[in-house]
Amino acid sequence: MEGSDVARQGESAAGAEVPDAETLGVSDAVKAYLGNAYDGVAHYADLLRDQGELRGLIGPREVSRIWERHILNSAAVVPYLPATGSVADIGSGAGLPGVVVAVMRPELEVILIEPMERRTTWLAEVVAELGLTNVQVKRGRAEEFHDAFEVDAVTSRAVAALSKLVRMSMPLVRVGGEMVILKGRSVEQEVEPARKLLRKYAAGTPEILEGVTVEGVESTTIVRVRRGK
Repeated sequence: MEGSDVARQGESAAGAEVPDAETLGVSDAVKAYLGNAYDGVAHYADLLRDQGELRGLIGPREVSRIWERHILNSAAVVPYLPATGSVADIGSGAGLPGVVVAVMRPELEVILIEPMERRTTWLAEVVAELGLTNVQVKRGRAEEFHDAFEVDAVTSRAVAALSKLVRMSMPLVRVGGEMVILKGRSVEQEVEPARKLLRKYAAGTPEILEGVTVEGVESTTIVRVRRGK
């Protein structure tokens, strides 16, 4: 399904008032939005709820807000990513957004890049548990893979300021590919400091987009910028 169709699906599936954070994951709105990906995403959410705090992946206050704050926040980037090809998620951490992307885009090759061993161990366990044959887990910093491969898109969530993300991400993006990242609402303030690095990769002005999932859940700020020559 094309990105715009997924976005429209989320809007049309919203229906009645969305349940509170603890029951959001089993709501009809979320099931309709995720469609065939629901079972896989829900399984991942359960794993994160059961083990995330214990393994230092999320804070104690986040356990009851897994769907709203993490799962749907990550899902919001999916409509802006390619349906096929390859995507790298840098600083993948608990697998956000990379695991959600991999479940929702089964024909997309997803590379999860994470420097911390305990997190890559978790990611490998999640990939095996969910049977994700379209995922590779690579331990290291993004910079360590700059000469190793290129992908169609690089994504990330709450990793660094835009200028640093350009430096980390763009060398992994093929010419004509895109950096598509989840950022805070103040990201506009980060654009000007990043312009010099963006010019290095012949990238234009970043697009600041709104990622919408289901009604009642706060939208997500997404930044997309294409790499030139």
